[in-house]
Amino acid sequence: MPKKVFIALGGNALGSTPLEQKQIVRKTARPIVDLVEKGYQVIIGHGNGPQVGMINLAMDYASQQNIGTPYMPFAECGAMSQGYIGYHLQQAINDELCTRNLNKNHGCATIVTQVVVDKNDPAFLSPTKPIGSFYTQQQAEKIQKEHGFYFMEDAGRGYRRVIPSPKPLEIVESPIIKQLVERNIVVITVGGGGIPVIRKGNLLEGIDAVIDKDNSSSKLAVELKVDILLILTAVDKVAINFNKPEQINLDKLTLSQAQEYISQGQFAKGSMLPKVEACLNFLKESEKGVQAIITSLENALSALEGKTGTTIISG
Repeated sequence: MPKKVFIALGGNALGSTPLEQKQIVRKTARPIVDLVEKGYQVIIGHGNGPQVGMINLAMDYASQQNIGTPYMPFAECGAMSQGYIGYHLQQAINDELCTRNLNKNHGCATIVTQVVVDKNDPAFLSPTKPIGSFYTQQQAEKIQKEHGFYFMEDAGRGYRRVIPSPKPLEIVESPIIKQLVERNIVVITVGGGGIPVIRKGNLLEGIDAVIDKDNSSSKLAVELKVDILLILTAVDKVAINFNKPEQINLDKLTLSQAQEYISQGQFAKGSMLPKVEACLNFLKESEKGVQAIITSLENALSALEGKTGTTIISG
């Protein structure tokens, strides 16, 4: 049986504008198709922070201009971002498959994905998930006063709007995704963590939030029984004392070591922390023998071969 790899793409694999994104995903597609060529079954999750923030801000502005544009709820903005990011990614991946003559046995498709959350999740009382562009403190305070948005400083890079980030409970389209993977389709799913929905009896209803894409990727990876969760980010390895003279890059981490570093505050919230936590959740909830790896997009194949990256193990 071919091994299943779930790839959670970081923001560096996408762009901030549609034109930039179309150019960047061409490069993103190559290491992904490398894995297909090596015989892996590939599932892809991705972030949407800049994109959904851009869509939400534009729609909010347009709705206030008396030009007939309706207010667009955040769940619908998330669906829009899934569609256009998925379109760019699947086009680039399908083109790369065609270039390598792999398109006869493989394809790529985007699934607009809903993720069930609990409407009573405490996250709704404490917004923490960064979305949209970076602002100076002065700009953030001005927008906060005008629109009532919440802002938070993001890993020394500036201020970003934050909204609630509840835990994913269920991936609605999981059975469909499983069928596609078994047919050698590269599936792009849980875009931006998925469209957050709550259950009302037998019905689903969207809710304003953004689910962390690494948490949703981990959840779906467990449901699909994948062999490897590969979280791709801007750095080659997880580090402690990050950006300090005493920085140490880590080749391997055990569950207990990772928990200790988390308790020490070694991993930044909204940055490396959710990635490490997603790996821990995947390892705890999966059967024995699975792996979780954090590395850069460029080193994806090398990391799977054990040559680089940070491998987190359950031992």
